[in-house]
Amino acid sequence: MAALTIRKDRTPEVLRKLAKAEADARAARRLLAIANALSGMSRKEAAEAAGMDRQTLRDWVIRYNARGPEGLYDCWGDGRPPRLELEEQAELMRVVLTGPDPESGLSAFTREDLVRICETRFGKSFHPAALGRVLKRLGLSRQKARPSHPQKDPAEAEAFKKSPGTFERTSVYA
Repeated sequence: MAALTIRKDRTPEVLRKLAKAEADARAARRLLAIANALSGMSRKEAAEAAGMDRQTLRDWVIRYNARGPEGLYDCWGDGRPPRLELEEQAELMRVVLTGPDPESGLSAFTREDLVRICETRFGKSFHPAALGRVLKRLGLSRQKARPSHPQKDPAEAEAFKKSPGTFERTSVYA
């Protein structure tokens, strides 16, 4: 098996200067490893000096030979595509902002309600926690209605709000 050769269009000194000026620490470390290998260090020593193993240095040398110093940057993918298309996200947003139909008996949607809506309208199933993350990405926050005591008298509360100093409370214990 033949040794992998490193392209020699840049000297080790030039690679070290590029590494010193590089803002990306990982790319700078890779440049230094290749510079060390070009200046005569064994592949194992050059890799260990840069904090990697020999096989990893080999992989970076292949990328450097193909694309130059630009090949030493991390290339992250776009990630997993969203489960709901843009139109479906807009529809879900509209459903949430419109709220439930008062005749349905609901005063607000729960995540479980929205999971059922996604299954019926879009044919896509979600775990409630996953749908919560979708809603958060859409800029919606989880809100709960403020609890109200069942025996609260709205007229008495309104009178207290208007004139708290002159509020006369009738007590059953008086």
